[in-house]
Amino acid sequence: MEQKSSFNIKSTFEFYYKSPKQFSKKQWIVISLWCIGNLFVAILYMGAGASIMMSLLNFIYGCALIWLYFTRILAFVISPVIYIVLYLLSLVRIVGKTNKRMVYEWGDALWFATLAATVIRSYFIEAYTIPTSSMEKSLLVGDFLFVSKFHYGTRLPVTPLSFPFSHNVLPLTDSVPSYLKFMQMPYKRLPSLQSIKNNDVVVFNYPFEDGRPFDKKENYIKRCLAISGDSIQVIEGQVYINGKPAENPEKMQFKYEVKFDESGYWNEKKFQGMLRSYDISEGENLPHGNLDFAFPLSYANKLKIEQEQGVMRVDSLFSDYNEYQDYIFPHNPNLKWSVDYYGPLYVPKAGATVKLDSNTYSIYERAIRVYENNPDFVMQNGKFLLNGQEISSYTFKYNYFFMMGDNRHNSADSRFWGFVPETNIVGKALFVWMSWDKNATKIWQRVRWKRIFNGIH
Repeated sequence: MEQKSSFNIKSTFEFYYKSPKQFSKKQWIVISLWCIGNLFVAILYMGAGASIMMSLLNFIYGCALIWLYFTRILAFVISPVIYIVLYLLSLVRIVGKTNKRMVYEWGDALWFATLAATVIRSYFIEAYTIPTSSMEKSLLVGDFLFVSKFHYGTRLPVTPLSFPFSHNVLPLTDSVPSYLKFMQMPYKRLPSLQSIKNNDVVVFNYPFEDGRPFDKKENYIKRCLAISGDSIQVIEGQVYINGKPAENPEKMQFKYEVKFDESGYWNEKKFQGMLRSYDISEGENLPHGNLDFAFPLSYANKLKIEQEQGVMRVDSLFSDYNEYQDYIFPHNPNLKWSVDYYGPLYVPKAGATVKLDSNTYSIYERAIRVYENNPDFVMQNGKFLLNGQEISSYTFKYNYFFMMGDNRHNSADSRFWGFVPETNIVGKALFVWMSWDKNATKIWQRVRWKRIFNGIH
């Protein structure tokens, strides 16, 4: 007999609830393997410094999820919402007449997909999108990427209690946290397939942000120019690693001043056509004249534009040597560094020791105090105090990295806010699976077909 579509809470709960004695053999195997995995994670957390109580709570939480799933209680929780959706769909005959079994099947499928996707995105691979132009033209605004969590070693969740498929704020809100802080776990990684190498494109949590757990800080993507133990220097825009010129990305850009002929050659159609032909998507009008612009360009495009009819000249916009820019890390007037003349700077490596003075204090103070959790590290009267004791050097416990964008004059990166600690590394960018150009004039041109499934180098 067909079940009635009425939604009685008591009868619906009786329909959903299933005693553990009724679990099939396969379900018991899945539950056992799931709980063994959670026990392994709890042991790793304890090894990283978590208390037994906090590790036990995390273990119970993990095991409870699979138990609630197989007892149908998770499906029961969302059954009213599923019922309403299916009932509305049945009114327009998209689905048949609703009943409790149909509601359960949809709810069960939704929870299975949620649990499976959460495991995959937490431990294996996750999708990201490029929101800014800091990596152009290597990566474009609107590129959708797959990022491997396991290449550099999967980072175990630091804040396990969080809303599915949201990073740090709840959907449809601007500031409501999507996570609970009371279950805060220590930093721990699983074994890696490889270490971060120079020029890898890396996703990481923006380190220069306070108020959130480090795994819930905003996601950034940059190129790792210097790995831990390297010395980095920038001279007239060229990066040097350990005294040798670094390999430049093929599509790296700098900002150039382009002076156009104002005698009447250019009109709006010609000008826009020129921008499209060189894929110029951003720029600014300079105050020198009506047709003076600053554009980010690759060196190859800079040479081509110089030969264009109606272009008077193309000049670089590099900063001057020994020019102090106060917005550049470490914001120390004694170190006259700029975007294009930077360093030399040593990137800390776990186990390495640096001597402390007024300059090195400005460089490494945040790493020591915030990233390495030494909140009382201070400089007083020319002396350096840690836990109330005077020190003259410091030995790092984490590896650090120096990140830069390929759009070198339009990238807020390590030149502005310093090092990225290993704790903040999310994963390695693998390939573009979709690319969407929202500024394309025609709908069918908005998909950048040539970029789909391109590897990231």
